[in-house]
Amino acid sequence: MPKKEQAVPAELLARMQPGAGSVPPGARALERPLLGTTLYITTRRLDTRFGEWTAHVFQDIADKHHILALTFGDVSGGEPLHTRLHSSCLTSETLCGCDCDCSQQLEGAFRAIAARGRGILFYLMQEGRGVGFFGKARDRMLVQASGDRVSTFAAYEAFGLRRDHRNYGNIPHICRLLGIQAPFIVLTNNPDKVRAIRAAGFSIAGTEPLEFEPGPFNIAYLSSKADGGHALRRPSASRVARAGTPEPLELFRPEALPEAPRFIRGACYFLPIRPPGGEVVLGAGRFAEIFAGRDAGRLAADKGSGILAVEELGGGRRLARIDAEALARRGEFGALLTEPCWFRAHAYYDTLRSRDAVVLTHGDPAADAAPVARAHGESLFERFPLRTRRNRDLFQETVRRIARHGAGVIVLTGGGGLSADPGAADAGVDCDAALRLLRHHVPGGRVRLAAGTPDGPERAPAFAEAARRLGLSVEEWLFWGGAAA
Repeated sequence: MPKKEQAVPAELLARMQPGAGSVPPGARALERPLLGTTLYITTRRLDTRFGEWTAHVFQDIADKHHILALTFGDVSGGEPLHTRLHSSCLTSETLCGCDCDCSQQLEGAFRAIAARGRGILFYLMQEGRGVGFFGKARDRMLVQASGDRVSTFAAYEAFGLRRDHRNYGNIPHICRLLGIQAPFIVLTNNPDKVRAIRAAGFSIAGTEPLEFEPGPFNIAYLSSKADGGHALRRPSASRVARAGTPEPLELFRPEALPEAPRFIRGACYFLPIRPPGGEVVLGAGRFAEIFAGRDAGRLAADKGSGILAVEELGGGRRLARIDAEALARRGEFGALLTEPCWFRAHAYYDTLRSRDAVVLTHGDPAADAAPVARAHGESLFERFPLRTRRNRDLFQETVRRIARHGAGVIVLTGGGGLSADPGAADAGVDCDAALRLLRHHVPGGRVRLAAGTPDGPERAPAFAEAARRLGLSVEEWLFWGGAAA
């Protein structure tokens, strides 16, 4: 007869299980509470544009993803707590893309919680409704190739995916470890998310929307979300016209790179990126369309025009430096306010590291003698509205230099590191992976390499040796905020 299992004695379990409110640990500085699959890693302060926040970092020991709980003010007590469960979005929060509203919602949640004086934001590494960047990029490729006739939800269904693969199972563990017992006022437009939070056992005291005015590059996406049940009113009321892609998009099946089979290229789509520093680069045709024969030099001399300067870049391209506030007040040349810098976003899956990678290309790097290039790393914390975001600044400076030059490549392989210093240059870069992908997109092998500083990781002997071994030659170094070398 099988022996009846006995319950674990409470005194034994108490020696292993953390109590409520055990994060951050008090007496034992090295203690790392573990509840279920949720492991506490560390706590640090974040100096944001919306005051000082506290970031509690957790990791799921089963699937290894991180979960961040960002608190503002005193989150103890029973009063309803303004709460945002936010899914990561690499393309808008790191790459400054403007084809969704994710970064606006993230910043809006920071603003709303800070205005109430207390609240919590859970940052979940669940890109693309939980399917990751690779899966999301395949959706974007199909939607763009259809001319936006296919919605994201229809694309997911066609691929055999659920509408939403996100999981909130770690959140109850985190709330217990942080001692949070208050009901939530959820900052969301998504009723499905509210139902999922309730199903996880949370008390919902109410909801508040996070809605923003649509733009030409996200109006179709927001309309599909509204059609899919999100509580969004502005897409149907907006007069913003949908902007198409700069050229037709070709569909393809996933394929391994012949020279590096560990990388599987699964998608390619157009990503509109907000031009940094008020510098808008226009081709000859687009310049003629926007300025319609007006004298650009005279406009630049008019201090109230919003056109600060117009510069010839060669090949018929021009750079217009603008004052966005003045342009908005005047109402003329408003197209310059939304004119993007177009990149192709190439989605790769690295079978060796079991993670996604993204390559951004602008112009035709394969045809350029020495395109601007960067192997980019990020600190995950810089996705938040910190007062200082060194890597974000470096990324935008690289975009600016690529736009001026006319051709370039940016490779991102790290997926967001958690450096000890939230504002530090994160290495987070897998040098071998980054250089192999860069070499694939620059068959000529010569690049102008954008780097942080002359003593940055790109100048390390290991990086230089790997580049030499792969046949990459740095024709010019472009340092952030400094002269070329």
